[in-house]
Amino acid sequence: MNNSFQDAVVTKYNIFNSLFLSLPYRGIFQTGSLLPILTQQSEVGFQEGKSPRQIIEHFFEELLETATPKERTDLLFAFIQYIERQVVLFDSVEDAAFDQTHDLTGKGSVVYLTERLDSEVLKKKLLAKLEDFSVRIVLTAHPTQFYSGKVLGIITDLEDAIKKNDFTEVNQLLLQLGKTAFINHEKPTPFDEAVSLCWFLENVYYDAIPSILTKLITGLGMSLHDWPYPNVFRLGFWPGGDRDGNPFVNPEITLKVAERLRETLLRGYYRDIRTLKRRLTFKGVDDAVALAERKMNSTIFGPYEEGYNNAQELIDELLLARDVLVNKHQGLFVELLDNFILKLNLFGFFFASLDVRQDSRKHAKAWEDILKRLEKKIPLLKYSDYESWDEDKKIDMLLSLNIPLRDEDYEDPLTKDILGSIRAIKTIQGLNGEKGAHRYVISNNTSALNVMQVLALAKNLIADDKGKLALDVVPLFETVDDLANAPEIMRKLYNNDYYRAHLENRDNHQTIMVGFSDGTKDGGYLRANWSIYTAKEALTKVSREFGIKVTFFDGRGGPPARGGGNNHNFYSSLGQDIEDKEIQLTVQGQTISSNYGTVTTAMYNLERLFTAGLENHLFKANRTEEDLDEADKALIEEMAASAYDSYLNLKKHPKFVKYLDKKTPLRFYGQTNIGSRPTKRGNDDEGLKFEDLRAIPFVGSWAQMKQNVPGFYGFGSAIQQMDKEGKKDAIKKLYKKSLFFRTLIENSMQSLSKAFFPATKYLRDDEEYREFWDKMYAEFKLTLDTLLDVSGQKELLDSNNVTKVSIKTRERIVLPLITIQQYALQMLAEDPKTLPVDVETYNQLIVRAMFGIINAARNSA
Repeated sequence: MNNSFQDAVVTKYNIFNSLFLSLPYRGIFQTGSLLPILTQQSEVGFQEGKSPRQIIEHFFEELLETATPKERTDLLFAFIQYIERQVVLFDSVEDAAFDQTHDLTGKGSVVYLTERLDSEVLKKKLLAKLEDFSVRIVLTAHPTQFYSGKVLGIITDLEDAIKKNDFTEVNQLLLQLGKTAFINHEKPTPFDEAVSLCWFLENVYYDAIPSILTKLITGLGMSLHDWPYPNVFRLGFWPGGDRDGNPFVNPEITLKVAERLRETLLRGYYRDIRTLKRRLTFKGVDDAVALAERKMNSTIFGPYEEGYNNAQELIDELLLARDVLVNKHQGLFVELLDNFILKLNLFGFFFASLDVRQDSRKHAKAWEDILKRLEKKIPLLKYSDYESWDEDKKIDMLLSLNIPLRDEDYEDPLTKDILGSIRAIKTIQGLNGEKGAHRYVISNNTSALNVMQVLALAKNLIADDKGKLALDVVPLFETVDDLANAPEIMRKLYNNDYYRAHLENRDNHQTIMVGFSDGTKDGGYLRANWSIYTAKEALTKVSREFGIKVTFFDGRGGPPARGGGNNHNFYSSLGQDIEDKEIQLTVQGQTISSNYGTVTTAMYNLERLFTAGLENHLFKANRTEEDLDEADKALIEEMAASAYDSYLNLKKHPKFVKYLDKKTPLRFYGQTNIGSRPTKRGNDDEGLKFEDLRAIPFVGSWAQMKQNVPGFYGFGSAIQQMDKEGKKDAIKKLYKKSLFFRTLIENSMQSLSKAFFPATKYLRDDEEYREFWDKMYAEFKLTLDTLLDVSGQKELLDSNNVTKVSIKTRERIVLPLITIQQYALQMLAEDPKTLPVDVETYNQLIVRAMFGIINAARNSA
């Protein structure tokens, strides 16, 4: 597989890369000719211990001695633009060769799964499992996915041209790419982010998910027409609904995004109906398809009363036409009709469920506003008294209230927004169906009261005539402490009569979100991962005790430091003590375009998530992997505790926050215009505090520095500590027997393989940060050595050569970008009066370099 990747991707990339030099742009030949020299000088310079500034200045002195300071920085900007497009080219070549470098029908695929169902017993076992099993991918907007629809369209066409080895078309598309702006000049709105992600829904998921189901149904020997499990795959959506820390999301935006999701889907349906119309030209069928075309046109453009109210109306009409097609026309092209009906059953009229999310502290503030207003009408009810009550009494009081909640009664914009956002859920359900919006996620959930605050608001705002709520309230537990407290919080909720009655109306189903991002920021890589694992076990136990079906919704980011990496191995490795009825996870940043950016890659990764969720259930007897026993868990707990201590020691270092603020690109994230949310919580005037740091720029800044601290720090120290206690052999045995532990190590290896400490070694010359840099580097080297020792590998990621070669090639492409960015950071540390160009130019070099570094990593933040 290594050689095939080299031939199909690396060699091909080098051939197509040479086309850049022939593009008719001013200065591009010089840029393309000089860039390999800068790459080589960066490699040699870093090996010799030179700083980025020394490398850049030597480059100019040797090759462009007479160039003015402006001409020099202009060339650096040209290098950045050139490398950005090289990254896109490499992405396209890699994706075009995906079916050559990956076994699409091998382990983890739907074909592999169905071929192993060698008995009716196993087949029935699978079908029984599918009655309440599903995979839900939730697309989230985060500041690491910045390609516009225009650029994504070019990339798609570029992949097709590369597959055909059509040099003329590749050349034309590279021309177009060179002329098309990559960078937003203004910050995108939440609606812009939604539109950008709708591109993936329309161009990837709309075809990928039905194609997977078709393979599954065919492999089971069943027909599309009789398939009873349309919810096996579901889509979720956060842009426009996620208002946690985003002041630009409001109820109007939420409704506008829901409308856009519907429109995007209906346009796809309209195109499919037109295709059907060209094939189903038979008497008794053609009129039904023509009617569907007219009514769908009205559903999209109006008059709306002449269109469809919901997907079921259209399905019912098409099923009548299908009977005619089968009975009178030998079922000609019936598979086209069945495939379209399958899409209608999958996506309804909503496409993706729009989740609403808000911080628990905001709900507390809204209730303060509401209760203080109530106090004016009912003097006996004093907010000061309420504040002094215990949690149970507060919950009882909130649930007892039956009050009108009108926006116009409140002046606080926050209260208005929260009331409006809950009402928006009901409005969306009226337009798109209940599945269009049915979840309210509470971030920073620290108590049962946090859940009841939302439920009590919804009870007064959107309950039906019988008091029932078509709403799932989803607590999000993320920090180490919150994860530890989660089981008791859920126990208190399950013991509450009102909440139990609510869950009964929701099929006794509770979704609980666990988040990696703030967990890693809070407790480090190993502690966060293990805390989530143990929390899931405890939450499964308490939920089963009360007869509740619990679903875990994983808030995973792109890189291993935020729960990314090889996700399907994590799901395959879960033991019987963790509920696995559904797999739900967020997909964000450039992980969307890298793992789910084409129909082929999306099918590959979705299939592996799907089959990972079924492995334990179907083939437990055949598994070579072993579940963790109590001794294994005790060992991992010891390592997690040791790693946590090590990470806390770094986090509490007096230079930790200052280093992030002054020496990394953290402060420049807000200037990139690639996300609508502010880059930190809190007031800008208060200075940077650790608790105000958002997980994405936090992790992303370490990635820009090529240090990747959140993805490994403490792991090496933990293993070293266990070695001192004579437990190294036990860890090696654990690596061999446990897929969960092996995946932890492999994903951390990804973080290590993308680190490059020589780029920042110059910071050792700064007395203020020398000791801090040395501390990070020592842990990096220790973790590198210990993980290789435990795994028995000679090099990082020896067990996955495709990933290893891909990372090495990408890191070499962006090495000059790293050099340029670090050079600019070095220059900004100087007295501004002595700089050859103005401060803003160096700021812009840093910001512009961020894009290529982010995208080349494919999962950097």
